[in-house]
Amino acid sequence: MTRFVSGADRHQIALLPHRLDDYVSEDNPVRVVDVFVDELDLAALGFAGVTPAATGRPGYHPATLLKLYLYGYLNQVASSRRLEREAGRNVELMWLT
Repeated sequence: MTRFVSGADRHQIALLPHRLDDYVSEDNPVRVVDVFVDELDLAALGFAGVTPAATGRPGYHPATLLKLYLYGYLNQVASSRRLEREAGRNVELMWLT
């Protein structure tokens, strides 16, 4: 049986890299979007919800939504429903959010 090609062990600990950061290269445009939005003063720019309300279900941070919007603009994804779908399957958006 040593002359046959054998597959990988089914009981291996990890198939994929341990960190999501390993999937996004250093020169990927999402890194620029992340740094750009993190440097903005959203409260001074007039974004509502920068300070969360004390009641109700917590919302998404405006910086996260702006990153998502800018990613969609750069990649010609205008529909909010398509952005939602992409956020569930696109590794770049998973890293960004």
